[in-house]
Amino acid sequence: MSELPIIGAALLVEEMPVHRDWYLEKPRDLEIQSFINADVLIGDWKPMAEEIKKQLDGHQGRLGIHGPFWGFTIDTPDPDVRTVVQKRLDQALDVCEFLGADQVVIHSPFTTWSHNHLDDGFNGREEITENTHLTLAPAIRRAENMGVTFVIENIEDINPFERLKLADSFNSSAVAVSIDTGHAHYAHGNTGAAPVDHFVHAAANRLQHVHLQDADGYADRHWATGDGTVNWKAVFAALKQYDSNPRLILEMRDHNDIKKSMKYLEAVGLGQ
Repeated sequence: MSELPIIGAALLVEEMPVHRDWYLEKPRDLEIQSFINADVLIGDWKPMAEEIKKQLDGHQGRLGIHGPFWGFTIDTPDPDVRTVVQKRLDQALDVCEFLGADQVVIHSPFTTWSHNHLDDGFNGREEITENTHLTLAPAIRRAENMGVTFVIENIEDINPFERLKLADSFNSSAVAVSIDTGHAHYAHGNTGAAPVDHFVHAAANRLQHVHLQDADGYADRHWATGDGTVNWKAVFAALKQYDSNPRLILEMRDHNDIKKSMKYLEAVGLGQ
């Protein structure tokens, strides 16, 4: 990235009108987060999707959605639960098809507990990988045909290379990795994981998506950039070293902090 990267944001449908002028002024990448709940996906979501399309008129950036995640993990060993997860992922792809989105964020299966047991047999690396393949296989086949990519986001991940190995194990253009800076900073502060910029270096050119949020290393804060202790200069310096051009998505707990985050990133010369 030779010039300052253009920053995008994660938004709910009701937040889009507030930020419409901002995301239309440049080709900003957007991530729609209105489809993470099961009650939305099993209901009539098309009127809401039509409103999203209306708000996207004139948008020139890339478009993705956050996939469903509440109540399940993608490595579930229960075949009945797996059937439900596969249904949710299929519904997420229906949304992508309707909106013209080409990226879906899903959550990593690696937990703090699993980190110390990956080579211990029970629920270890091979089992997590096998169960994840069983769950994702139908969605990945469909995503490949659609030109959609699932990006696996770190949640409790301590070793960033495990998620990369999992993504690579699919040998598919429809699977890549995501980094959430606040989650990585939480892992660094609580579980001895490397700093956030090391997560970037681990992912390297397999990185296609980043959630930008600040935190204190204690919890998942989703604060405005500059309000916590993430080393943003190190993070953006790491991003500059690779060519995968990931979507840089502000993911704020309070969507009004998007403007505050942008002022900070512009002031320190990291983004536009």
